[in-house]
Amino acid sequence: MKEVWQFIKECGVYYLATVDKDEPKVRPFGTAEIFEDRLYIQTGKKKDCFKQIEKNPNVELCCFKDGKWLRLKGKLVNDDRVEAKKDMLDKNPSLRGMYDENDDNTAVLYFTDAVATFSSFTEAPKEIRF
Repeated sequence: MKEVWQFIKECGVYYLATVDKDEPKVRPFGTAEIFEDRLYIQTGKKKDCFKQIEKNPNVELCCFKDGKWLRLKGKLVNDDRVEAKKDMLDKNPSLRGMYDENDDNTAVLYFTDAVATFSSFTEAPKEIRF
């Protein structure tokens, strides 16, 4: 999992795909952190993205760097604990202008049933499950 997290961090931006009824929705994200041995992302509860995840937690993340890409599919689980939110915000202080661990909007979600696949045009795919 740490290898997956490190690649995401090095990319800086990743794209998260959710499902809205029967349509895919993709948007850029930048937050990914490890907390209590789980890979977390962050969004706002008021956003369509969060509402889509609540209805269907199956997502896929994709990012690309130096001719290699990562596709991470799995389910996202909301963690409403203040400790999890604080950890994310402390590691990403630029979010503090919009979010706070004690507000009703901040959402941190962790991956379960995750399958990460590293690919490139020159190497065989590598799969990591967590």
